[in-house]
Amino acid sequence: MSQPMEYKIQAQELDLYYGKFHALKKVNLQIKPKMITAIIGPSGCGKSTLLRCFNRMNELIKGVRIEGKTLLDGTDIYGAGVDLTRLRRRVGMVFQRPNPFPLTVAENVAYGLRVHGLTRRPEVEEIVESSLRATSLWDDVKDKLASPALALSAEQQQRLCISRLVAVTPEVLLMDEPCSALDPIATAHIEELMWNLSESYTIVIVTHNMQQAARVAEETAFMLLGDLVEFGSTVNIFENPKDKRTEDYVSGRYG
Repeated sequence: MSQPMEYKIQAQELDLYYGKFHALKKVNLQIKPKMITAIIGPSGCGKSTLLRCFNRMNELIKGVRIEGKTLLDGTDIYGAGVDLTRLRRRVGMVFQRPNPFPLTVAENVAYGLRVHGLTRRPEVEEIVESSLRATSLWDDVKDKLASPALALSAEQQQRLCISRLVAVTPEVLLMDEPCSALDPIATAHIEELMWNLSESYTIVIVTHNMQQAARVAEETAFMLLGDLVEFGSTVNIFENPKDKRTEDYVSGRYG
């Protein structure tokens, strides 16, 4: 019987260039499975760029060049023969602003299932319900499944987008400032949801909100000007940082 991988995602000597601009510089990072890892740092430091490396979203940007390795369960996702569709099914992404499709609530959740060829109605309906229950949205929308998703509140829309990912059974959820468009109460609800989901999924969250990182993440990476300055337990990053730059940032001296 094979042993589970110690790390779900690993970046090894990862460099990324936007044209001549060196956006990520020899990043080395190990992300453990089924826990929440936060990436923090000031605007423009490379947080979101690093996150998008984990499902190859940066390749959609013209002029991007990537060197080094990014491993998922020990396999380089930039290697030859990698199926991008399968990769992005395994590694889903939640964006800053909710982006439901202009479809009904049920059709949004079922969208990925149909893309991947699952069309049997009873099975689709069962997965739609279980996915909405996983994000604690079912009770709010069970009587609105045929209603437009865009009529939901911002928090409900973000939960719906997470349900859409959960429906296709990913292994990793990438979250790029998922609460930036939400009020404090809605933010607390999404943070509670992240905690619940981390029992089943590896979650990597980029956040500009240091208090949020402290609340939800077990490990935290601090980035500055494309460098991964420090990485470790969230408690140590905030209470006992090893690097003066980390201390200056988390204490509010800059950023």
